[in-house]
Amino acid sequence: MNAPDRGLLPDVQAFADTRAIAIDRVGVKSVRHPVRVLLQDGSVLATVAVVGMYVHLDAAVKGTHMSRFLDVLQSHDEALSLDSLRALYRHMLGRLEAIGGHLELSFPLFLRKAAPVSGVESLMDYDVTYRIASVPGAEPETTVRILAPVTSLCPCSREISAYGAHNQRSHIIIEAIASGTLAAEDLIRIAEEQASCQLWGLLKRPDEKYVTEFAYDHPKFVEDLVRDVATALEHDERVLAYSLSSENFESIHNHSAYAEIVRDKRKSGAAASLPAAQVSPLIR
Repeated sequence: MNAPDRGLLPDVQAFADTRAIAIDRVGVKSVRHPVRVLLQDGSVLATVAVVGMYVHLDAAVKGTHMSRFLDVLQSHDEALSLDSLRALYRHMLGRLEAIGGHLELSFPLFLRKAAPVSGVESLMDYDVTYRIASVPGAEPETTVRILAPVTSLCPCSREISAYGAHNQRSHIIIEAIASGTLAAEDLIRIAEEQASCQLWGLLKRPDEKYVTEFAYDHPKFVEDLVRDVATALEHDERVLAYSLSSENFESIHNHSAYAEIVRDKRKSGAAASLPAAQVSPLIR
């Protein structure tokens, strides 16, 4: 049987809508798609991203063209960077005939690291999200989000104990509205440099001795972690605004210690630090 003439099929989504309610975000969510990520050293990493693609829909339009989102995504072959993310976003808006939208790709980023003493190399994985979004009438904002696992060691435990101190793995999450060439690796580096010690996938015995002693010499409360990371972000001109947190998975309690800082560097004074409930969803 021959397929029906496509020219005779009604395009229902293009009909007018009489309810006069615009839709802030409509599109496709949780799309798994292979991507190549451009790293700062010029190499390219193959990984898999979970993608969300959405546009603003005018009140007078009944529906968006869902198939066009996948067409845009699958026709984009450039390695992922902030520049190519912005190009993909412009392509999406043009193809969907939209004046605002939201595009995000979340993926595991694998970085090769050399152990601190032996130099043996291994891969470390980090959770990364690149996002770009805008509302009608506003310029798009680009956001980079990373989750870096690190070590934290308790200053109080070290001070009061005759020997030893309790330490734990911590997750530092940074979400930064970015300008220029800020990349995930920059935020990962900031998080790791401010921890009691960073992590490696593979360590030999001399490396284990090093990281144990390094953490002991750099004790930090969860409050210290977020304040030290915030200080580094404040000095990075590519970071326009940020939300950062640290969750310490306590080794002597059955709960976590947690701290969070949210700041918009484009503002000044009290307005720069906002309660989490008042932060733009681009930062949260």
